Amino acid sequence: MARIAVIGAGMGAMAAAARLAVAGHRVVVYERAATYGGAVGRFERDGFAFDTGPGLLHLPAVYRDLFVKTGKEPLEACVDLVQVDPAARHVFADGTEVSLPNASRAGVVSALGEALGAGAGERWGDFLVRAREAWDRTRRPLLEEPLWPNWQVLAEREPYPALRQRRLLRTRTARTLAEVGAWELADPRLAALLESHALAYGLDPHTAPASAAVLPYMEHAFGAWYPRGGIRELARAVHERCVARRVEFVFGAEVVSVTEKDGRAAGVELRDGTVAEADFVVGGPPQLLESLTGRDSLYEGDAPESHPASLTCGKVVVCLALRGPREPGAVHRTVVHTTDQADEMTLFEIGRPATRPTVWVDRPDDPLLRPDEDHESVVLTATVPSLAHHDWTAQGAPDAFADRMVAAAERAIPGLRERVLWREVRTPVDTERETGAEGGAVPAPALAGVGGTLLRPANSTRVPGLFTVGGWAHPGGGLPHAGMSGALVAGLVVEGPDFRGSQ
Repeated sequence: MARIAVIGAGMGAMAAAARLAVAGHRVVVYERAATYGGAVGRFERDGFAFDTGPGLLHLPAVYRDLFVKTGKEPLEACVDLVQVDPAARHVFADGTEVSLPNASRAGVVSALGEALGAGAGERWGDFLVRAREAWDRTRRPLLEEPLWPNWQVLAEREPYPALRQRRLLRTRTARTLAEVGAWELADPRLAALLESHALAYGLDPHTAPASAAVLPYMEHAFGAWYPRGGIRELARAVHERCVARRVEFVFGAEVVSVTEKDGRAAGVELRDGTVAEADFVVGGPPQLLESLTGRDSLYEGDAPESHPASLTCGKVVVCLALRGPREPGAVHRTVVHTTDQADEMTLFEIGRPATRPTVWVDRPDDPLLRPDEDHESVVLTATVPSLAHHDWTAQGAPDAFADRMVAAAERAIPGLRERVLWREVRTPVDTERETGAEGGAVPAPALAGVGGTLLRPANSTRVPGLFTVGGWAHPGGGLPHAGMSGALVAGLVVEGPDFRGSQ
């Protein structure tokens, strides 16, 4: 039985901790905050409750596998998990609206054709076929296996089978997601639908590789799921599974260094001077572990960068406590697309928040999130520059941007402003304070192509016994990817460097 110290109680770290405990190891989690979950946060006031991180779960099989492998009770016995239908309603710049059914390619094709006109649904359906091919090519190396030593193969090859376009006596193929939308979908509304999946993860559609097509494919293929009580309920269930497997949690315990002995990770030192010995140390993000070990790099040679391009983006979340009931037939999630795409691209070009941002509106029909049936809990989310590029501490900056988000959301909920009892505005400042993420940034999933700039550092490091887990390590950000990161780290600890992922 090995002693394992885990730094942080994020979703990836807890997923690793539960699996390692089941393997017979003694696992202790040290979390500097007062609670678990990392970015899967919760804000509560006056009987209202709000998810301040992800609002929906995609690819639930990752967490089903975690619960199957760590105990007798399946995920659905611990969380009331339901499919959201429709998966999302989209309000486009020209006022066109479409609601897309959950996990139904035929239904999506039909809905898009009816809303956007002849041929639109078929073009999207054909795109999803190509996106599936990219998914099939990258699923194992980017989600289910440790990062390959020859990761450059993933960096150089574009897995998306772009259509060949003849223009002015030359042939071209889409290399970025924006080019896929412009050249293959041939409708600005379909292009906006496609690009919104990249924007949701803080990726610039004009530089994100065509392989980012896997992001909308995941939603369409595996559906959108919601745990009753909010995504925070998923974090609670994972934490309780850890406790049931005898994982020990120490909250309010900030790790200030990783101790080493004979060139190997040997434990952690806490802010109060306590030194906890361990045979393995698991933590993240990689840049944090670099500071805790005093090393410039934890990786050999030309490994993927520890500070990827998506470090520039974070989230503003506006929690709205509304008077008046949720109207019958209201949709759980609405994406209100920007009316000025050029303005929104300044987010990536010069690090300025959009004047007319794309806004995700979450309106769960969940009595656990509101004080009574005469009120409603709503969450607005927008992608913004991180603290590295914008001063979110400036007087009035959070409220000014929140006003723009509410104005955009009113295109989906008429009369929204008149219903607001109060609101809570959360910016990258809050993300950095609560999760420790540098600049309050939010990590994106790992993607193939573009020279490896969107790959994540490997879970194994050059320090024997030290492993990285979570959204800033392979395979990247998002709830499914965090869960797989935990599975990969557990496999590497238990089976050693020859571990090649689940079969």
